[in-house]
Amino acid sequence: QILLKHAAGTVKRVSMELGGHAPFIVFDSASVDRAVAGALASKYRNSGQTCVCTNRFLVQKGIHDKFVEKFAKAIERELHVGSGFDENTTQGPLINEKAVEKVERHISDAVSQGASVVTGGKRHSLGKNFFEPTLLSNVTTKMLCTQEETFGPLAPVIKFDTEEEAIAIANAANVGLAGYFYSQDPAQIWRVAEQLEVGMVGVNEGIISSVESPFGGVKQSGLGREGSKYGIDEYLEIKYVCVGGL
Repeated sequence: QILLKHAAGTVKRVSMELGGHAPFIVFDSASVDRAVAGALASKYRNSGQTCVCTNRFLVQKGIHDKFVEKFAKAIERELHVGSGFDENTTQGPLINEKAVEKVERHISDAVSQGASVVTGGKRHSLGKNFFEPTLLSNVTTKMLCTQEETFGPLAPVIKFDTEEEAIAIANAANVGLAGYFYSQDPAQIWRVAEQLEVGMVGVNEGIISSVESPFGGVKQSGLGREGSKYGIDEYLEIKYVCVGGL
């Protein structure tokens, strides 16, 4: 927003990618195993420190318990916190002390309001800026972790009843960069993909970025797109030449 103000003074073209608050919806029709695999990839890449990392998990009540159970087991089995020089490491440190404190604050706030720590929940024994991959259940929309972008290895799970409820929760944000959902219902796939207020949607996919794809968001997640053939459009000017009288 500050950069936009500076650019306005000389009417400069800009493209702005301003972060997100990505929802990850798992409907009853979804393949639980595929959803868990996508959740791991989307949430814990770079220890949760990317703008398109999932920040809110919304899981339908019919599949909720099974998803949480399998997700917790996958986290404990497949994620390894450690040095980047160790080949077995999948989770490195957070960028600084302030980032660690934010994760702790989100967990503390959620637990104080009734959330349960399924796995993780504290700084890792390695110390410094290392934090345990964490999964919370019994999460509500009143908790900080569902209102702010955590930017860390915290996965809060909200249980929902209907598709309409999930869409309302997912769209109740002033940002909209990426969104993900899992469903095997073709009609539902098209409905939800169209209704999600985000610039990029992953359907049964947890990793959506590629050089061929237009990367960017809606609402306060930014202006314009990066990558793909559309990325250059932000910086091109259309010139109209009308020639007559020859």
